[in-house]
Amino acid sequence: MDGLNEYYADLHIHIGRTEKGKPVKISGAKDLTFYNIARESSDRKGIEVVGIIDCHSPPVQEEIEEYLSRGEMEELPGGGIRYGQTTIILGSEIEVKDPGRGPAHLLAYLPDLAAMKSFSSWMSRYMKNVELSSQRIYVTARELQDEVCGRGGLLIPAHIFTPYKSIYGSCADRMGDVLDLQRLAAVELGLSSDTEMASHLSELDALTFVTDSDAHSLGKIGREYNTFAMKEPTFRELSMALLRQEGRRLTANYGLNPRLGKYHRTYCSQCQSILDEAEAAVTERCIYCGAPSIVRGVMDRILDIADREEPVVAPHRPPYHYQVPLEFLPGLGPKLMNKLLARFGTEMSILHHAPAEELTDAAGPAIAGMILQARVGTLKLSTGGGGTYGKVSRT
Repeated sequence: MDGLNEYYADLHIHIGRTEKGKPVKISGAKDLTFYNIARESSDRKGIEVVGIIDCHSPPVQEEIEEYLSRGEMEELPGGGIRYGQTTIILGSEIEVKDPGRGPAHLLAYLPDLAAMKSFSSWMSRYMKNVELSSQRIYVTARELQDEVCGRGGLLIPAHIFTPYKSIYGSCADRMGDVLDLQRLAAVELGLSSDTEMASHLSELDALTFVTDSDAHSLGKIGREYNTFAMKEPTFRELSMALLRQEGRRLTANYGLNPRLGKYHRTYCSQCQSILDEAEAAVTERCIYCGAPSIVRGVMDRILDIADREEPVVAPHRPPYHYQVPLEFLPGLGPKLMNKLLARFGTEMSILHHAPAEELTDAAGPAIAGMILQARVGTLKLSTGGGGTYGKVSRT
């Protein structure tokens, strides 16, 4: 690969608590600490680049400094922090709300701890509680973009189609009305969309698409991820890959089949129906019971704002693989998972590299069959909506 190597990357992982118990992401698991994320990614998941997006929190920064001073982690010359087999990219998820618009979440990544601390100091002047995750900042989206880019950082709009707190889901019909598209590193598709769906919007053609887990627990790390061709796993190389410079590039997206996403189709909270018909894209009321209490699904929102009748996939797009996480497979419990990890090393090895015969020997024909079907995208799925994930069928 022209002197480049391929690396697995998940760029959206939350911190639930600090090691001293201070809350960071209220809805995150208590054991979702900076160190535990690094260890889980390196030793169990096999993910070589992780974006931890609550590193703006000063108590988290204190922990990072302790690990660096003890020599258990190290800052890399090209940016990022190394632990074991994994490079940590320091990030922050921030809520913006421009005048007259709904809220949207943006992901900001900085090259090193000094830049992140400077960024946190600036944010603290415009944010009520800089210690917590995903807090609203009282500046415009473009002002935030100026600050991130001015510090050598990367800005990526988060889960851009989801109905709550995203650019297209709750903020704007066109991203260019809110942000300078030429200064974005990429956009994050989110769990309920894929490359083809996003390709209904022409303004996204030049931007790289990333697929990330948005993990709120250790087990969710890597439920969506990417592969990148880079010389080494550093912030500088990641930036080049996102911007497709000097051969560096994103080589594949691995995401949930959108039907598994919990906001794929429009949902009525009154009669609890998923509106899986064409008219759901434009209706303001449930087509079954008439109630106005509907949550607009990602697919229907895209069809509503699309400027193309059919998707046009840009030539630079890598393949998008429908990856079903191991935790979605019925019958694959913790005991069997530990057995598979003991034999194959990491979840990435199980999902991508374990030979069929060895999988069958270790997991039995039913589980092995589902893993092999997941590799080629032939698992049977039910559709998700209204905050409930779709499911994998046993048959």
